[in-house]
Amino acid sequence: MYIETLGLVLRETEYKESSRILTVLTATHGKLTVSAKGAKRRGSKLSAATQLLALSEMTIFENRDRCTLTEARSVELFRGLREDVAKLALGSYFAELLDNLSDEDAPDPELLSLGLNALYAVSNSLNSDAIVKAAFELRLACLAGFEPRLDGCAVCGKESPAAPALSLTGGTLFCAGCKAEGEECLSLMPGTLDAMRHIAAADPKRLYAFRVGERTEKQLARVCEAYLLTQLGRGFGTLDFYHTFI
Repeated sequence: MYIETLGLVLRETEYKESSRILTVLTATHGKLTVSAKGAKRRGSKLSAATQLLALSEMTIFENRDRCTLTEARSVELFRGLREDVAKLALGSYFAELLDNLSDEDAPDPELLSLGLNALYAVSNSLNSDAIVKAAFELRLACLAGFEPRLDGCAVCGKESPAAPALSLTGGTLFCAGCKAEGEECLSLMPGTLDAMRHIAAADPKRLYAFRVGERTEKQLARVCEAYLLTQLGRGFGTLDFYHTFI
């Protein structure tokens, strides 16, 4: 059976001398493991379309649960990422997250769209890398079923709690007077809480359409990263590598 689909290359692994094994997030078939024979060979028509973070139109032959790439044409290579090693490291982190939170043969258009919009935003500097990263992490947590409750204090219900703090484990918001002793929380400035509410609820096209001050940006980046990693219960090598540049 032949599959024609749009796919984002999340991972590429060298196979033998001239081939690649790809992990591809597709629009129609979820995540697929695809063999790209001869993709590393000089002059191969598959070379550009099968590199990490390439968005490509693909024709894939599926036989007995094995997928082989027969044709591919790159649609978007996110060149802004490839011209800046820090941006490429950030894009690689996004790809690792998408790989870990996507399922084989389970289409998830929202997840693919979120990833593509984040890569485009970083590649084209639509906002600071720190804000794009924070927005991607928090929105990804929401899509993965870990959306925090940001509407008000979980105890007293105040919409604008005094000295708000977010529970990293429970995903709930507390004001200073309601926070339980021993609860693992991070304090939030009002601007940080407003930004997080925007990220959780915004139309995808408006996700990165906001600005904050430098202090708020730093706190937003720290909180969104810590919240996602706590919910996933693990770290990421690509994130550690990205942190060497900032």
